[in-house]
Amino acid sequence: MKAAIQQGFTLIELMIVVAIIGILAAIAIPAYNDYTARAQVSEAVELMSGLKTPIAEWYHDKGALPTLASLGSVVTQGKYVGGITFDNTTGQIQATMKASGVSASIQSKTINLTFATATNIWTCSAGSIATQYLPGACK
Repeated sequence: MKAAIQQGFTLIELMIVVAIIGILAAIAIPAYNDYTARAQVSEAVELMSGLKTPIAEWYHDKGALPTLASLGSVVTQGKYVGGITFDNTTGQIQATMKASGVSASIQSKTINLTFATATNIWTCSAGSIATQYLPGACK
């Protein structure tokens, strides 16, 4: 009689495949979490950027920085952003991320956008968010 041809995989081969998948997952999950946090922070930058033009126009028209209320209806919250404030004495817009529903590394953290009235330049800064989560324009 002929010897039976091997059907399937050995236990060692299956264990090697499981180990390789585990190593790939250990590398991919942290990278994915950082990517998710950066995407969520980009919402804050987008919402703050929507305030840049009205604030600059107000300043150039009236010679003083406005309050958020004086700008009319502006968006100050988002899916990941808990709130946006504007300090009309320093020219700083500050976005605070939500305390839940966002990546753990950015919960309740802040990002700032500041208008320099002397130079008419907007500057992005990290606030309390780690710089690794900032969009490229803010680094």
